[in-house]
Amino acid sequence: MRTDDWLADTRTSYDTVATSYADLLRDALATAPDDQAELARFADMVLAAGGGPVADIGCGPGRFTRHLRDLGLDASGIDLSPGMIEVARREHPGIRFEVGSMTDLDLPDSSVAGILAWFSLIHVPDAEVPTVFAHFHRALRPDGVLMLGFFTGDETRLKTEGYGGHPMKVHVHRRRAAVVASWLEAAGFTVVTELHRVEGRSAGATIFARRNPTT
Repeated sequence: MRTDDWLADTRTSYDTVATSYADLLRDALATAPDDQAELARFADMVLAAGGGPVADIGCGPGRFTRHLRDLGLDASGIDLSPGMIEVARREHPGIRFEVGSMTDLDLPDSSVAGILAWFSLIHVPDAEVPTVFAHFHRALRPDGVLMLGFFTGDETRLKTEGYGGHPMKVHVHRRRAAVVASWLEAAGFTVVTELHRVEGRSAGATIFARRNPTT
């Protein structure tokens, strides 16, 4: 699959579902104490290191970006889908949201203290993950904090419908946490913590990592 093919399919899919996605998940974080605890941990790590700008990459309609702001972080959002960014700007005025791709991340070198990629890596093919992690490493300050959330497992499936029954065409990649951790280490990160959840098809992991200060 060519890079532009999966990017175009992902962009179109999330443009199609942007409004229904936001409506369906608007209040989901309020009933997800594990997610709240992990985001609070991320915020504490960033603030303990001196704070600074934080990028929510793959921000969707901006609900996690808003939550990070509520936790005291200077958070902004980036998403591949213009439709998602339109919803985010409408629902969270005063927060900066921009269209962009994690495979060609338009952030200056060493410009952010933290990066959140919450289940946004799941549509990126294995061959493109090193490029994504290289951009994360470049954009983060030395010792900056990265928080990744992703589905765990070994399978890839094609998602053709979602969020209110709208058509989609995105591949959902499940990966072993150990594999993701090894890719991070190869990209110049130190893995700080791995957290795992076992919830059937929603089984997932969260990895907290830091950019190595000497790389």
